[in-house]
Amino acid sequence: MAQTVFNRYEKKYLIPEEIYFELRARLRPYMQEDQYGLHTICNIYYDTPQYDLIRKSIEKPAYKEKLRLRSYGIPTLDTPVFLEIKKKYNKVVNKRRIQLPLWQAYAYVEQGIRPNQDSQILREIDFFLKRYPLQRGVYLAYDRIALFQNDNPDFRVTFDHNIRSRQVNMGLEEGDCGEPLLPERYYLMESKVMGAAPLWFTRILSELSIYPVSFSKYGNIYKSKFDQFHPDEMLVHRTENWDAHRRSKAC
Repeated sequence: MAQTVFNRYEKKYLIPEEIYFELRARLRPYMQEDQYGLHTICNIYYDTPQYDLIRKSIEKPAYKEKLRLRSYGIPTLDTPVFLEIKKKYNKVVNKRRIQLPLWQAYAYVEQGIRPNQDSQILREIDFFLKRYPLQRGVYLAYDRIALFQNDNPDFRVTFDHNIRSRQVNMGLEEGDCGEPLLPERYYLMESKVMGAAPLWFTRILSELSIYPVSFSKYGNIYKSKFDQFHPDEMLVHRTENWDAHRRSKAC
């Protein structure tokens, strides 16, 4: 059973396609794509029937946690997938995950049939499952390109496009279709680093007027259920910075 542990700072940035292409060109001397290239990530986020986990998360507490199933591409029931417990405390993200066949992951989370193995991560997930009565909350997929720094693979930048979700047929094996979350020509970028981001990276972001944004994929899907998420309105004020950037280039 594969196990992976991540501890890092993560920042998110919302950028239009034009800025995305310019940024990719600026990053080329410093970063390269990982071995997977453009790939699709599929997730099931688990929550209580009252959506307690995501409701608490969007209140931005100092500590929050979530449980999700993740596959790379569309799996079958026998495909190995990742069951991840993700925690965030004082801006530090801790992600711990185990690998199981999809059918076994379903049986563990939804029927309480524990894998015949033991690890610290499994015990943490056991505790999570005892605390919350979980069910499938949302299916969420997106197409991702991931970069890593040439001389420091711990510094990563990802670009997510075509973020989509559904709340019917929420099986990972059911395909990756869903309703779009953002306008078509926008990308959600995330920087992932153990400490401080490189100076060359922050300089590039400043020159392109790219600034961090508070953005939760699952959180905004939940808000959209109650007409509380309006991506067009959210993007209007940010385009002013990019328009100024374009004018400065024209001069």
